[in-house]
Amino acid sequence: QVQLVESGGGLVQAGGSLRLSCAASGSIFSINAMGWYRQAPGKQRELVAVIMKGASTKYADNAKGRFTISRDNAKNTVFLQMNNLKPEDTAVYYCYVYSSLVYWGRGTQVTVSS
Repeated sequence: QVQLVESGGGLVQAGGSLRLSCAASGSIFSINAMGWYRQAPGKQRELVAVIMKGASTKYADNAKGRFTISRDNAKNTVFLQMNNLKPEDTAVYYCYVYSSLVYWGRGTQVTVSS
């Protein structure tokens, strides 16, 4: 079993910052990628950012320049630093881990007020 525990969501005003964390534990032997998706009400889940095993990263266009993904391999933890948040960033943010299978966290709510 693999567990993903997310933290760091909350309510922030536009222009503010939040830092999300996701710690993976359990039977994980080799993580190929870790990342974040988000889902706003009435919309499909979309990729926000991903970081590969070799530390290369990929961002959604609307996250570039504002969000930074990083990871602590020793702790199987991935972080998402979100700056200059906008109301359209409001969503539930889901952590995922890709090893032999894909595992998902339960999600953390991010709400950005205007």
